[in-house]
Amino acid sequence: MAGRSFPGEWPEVRSDGNIDDFCVGEQDTVAGWLAYYQDQVAQSRQIVASLELGAPCAQPENSDINLRWVLAHMIEEVARHAGHADIIRETLDGATGQ
Repeated sequence: MAGRSFPGEWPEVRSDGNIDDFCVGEQDTVAGWLAYYQDQVAQSRQIVASLELGAPCAQPENSDINLRWVLAHMIEEVARHAGHADIIRETLDGATGQ
């Protein structure tokens, strides 16, 4: 949305079809990933606060997308992944929501 680039942030798919970033390493901890997520949320909130809902994406190839669309998409993505996590949790402990 803000036109920033993230070199090295998005992993390349290797020739064998695997993505290195999806492999859990010894350096990966719940606390570390939660801190990273919280940092990304804080940065996103700063960007959102600086723009109007109708503001177009700063990347020329996505200039037809505005902040309103991005926010709705992010809500959808977070809900989808939260749902996936809930399915995994239910599989592990058998408890379901009331």
